[in-house]
Amino acid sequence: MAKHQFQTEIGQLLKLMTHSLYSNKEIFIRELVSNSSDAIDKFNYLQLTDESYKDENWSGMIHINLDEDDNSLTIADNGIGMNEEDLMNNLGTIAKSGTKAFVESLTGDAKKDSNLIGQFGVGFYSVFMVSDAVDVITKKAGEDQAYKFSTDGTGEFEINPVTKEEHGTVIYIKLKEEEKEFLQKHRIESVVKKYSNHIAYPIMMHFKEDETTGEGDDAVTKKVKKSEQVNAATALWTLSKSELKKEDYIEFYKSLSHGDDEPLTYLHNKVEGAQEYTTLFYIPKTAPMDINRADYTSHVKLYVKRVFITDDDKELLPTYLRFVMGIIDSEDLPLNVSREILQENRILANIKQGATKKILQAIKKLKGEDAENFTAQYNNQIKEGIYLDHMNRDLLLDIVRYKSSTQEGMVSFAD
Repeated sequence: MAKHQFQTEIGQLLKLMTHSLYSNKEIFIRELVSNSSDAIDKFNYLQLTDESYKDENWSGMIHINLDEDDNSLTIADNGIGMNEEDLMNNLGTIAKSGTKAFVESLTGDAKKDSNLIGQFGVGFYSVFMVSDAVDVITKKAGEDQAYKFSTDGTGEFEINPVTKEEHGTVIYIKLKEEEKEFLQKHRIESVVKKYSNHIAYPIMMHFKEDETTGEGDDAVTKKVKKSEQVNAATALWTLSKSELKKEDYIEFYKSLSHGDDEPLTYLHNKVEGAQEYTTLFYIPKTAPMDINRADYTSHVKLYVKRVFITDDDKELLPTYLRFVMGIIDSEDLPLNVSREILQENRILANIKQGATKKILQAIKKLKGEDAENFTAQYNNQIKEGIYLDHMNRDLLLDIVRYKSSTQEGMVSFAD
């Protein structure tokens, strides 16, 4: 039995989760389902690009089990899984400065702060808003040993070897007495549809429901196990614009941004010709918290033929567009493209060039309050672009705004 102390900042974070960020408790489901989806993405990529992991019968899936008798909720996936080192790095400590930055960025506004949870990669700990005890049972693909990570959120955790047949992760959550609402089928269903409807893998909910057989005096009611898929499980960007409503785009944005705010604007394009690719980009109403940091997080995910490749490549768009969030899905890149190849890939360079122009044209079209909001949030990044991006300088000069000694407010060069 190996006991460990949580990293100092995580101790602070656990206290915050338990005592402060309680106004939007349902987001723990959003965060854990998102983590499961990421883990499935990683295994899907592995088994498509590495013969030793190939599994013709594998199909990514997330399971949510509601157990009223045990007062527990379980979220399981058949993704890549974790080994002991991963558990230490991902749950026991934060390898980057995510936790510290999160704690420093808290505003005191519970709703705003709960939206920050996903941005800083500390989503797992949101489970302590509803639970006093959590077990994570996990086995990494390609390895023989499974492990169990256990904590009551008070400052210590244990990691012990256990037996588990298949790769993937199971998160067992013992709910607090006052959190029984998260054992109700309709409650979980509404949260999943709200935040995770367009996660690309089926989310199956398992529950017990009263079922009555017979009539009158002979009627017998008993609990029967049932299962239902609760999400659409479609990659939204693959659908045509004519199939989608504004509400669909906003719902998908909320799942990407881990928040409740609507985007300032969005653009969805399918390009066909010498190269085929689809892009779906969003501009947030509020700049990301790390927009002025050198180690900012990329908010654009790269897919190849619907297979997730990376969300950590800052070359996908120019650095001055680091506030843009969304998806690039290429039909032409090889699946096993490496990070080094990405940096000098001609196909990706062309996608970057085309996507940048489309984004800038969409920004230029913003009017009235939306244009003012954009300037207030991102004018400095546009100025940065004028200095860095010679190819798009004319477009950027149309977008940038300056203070004027002759007019009120911010003005363009045309003014």
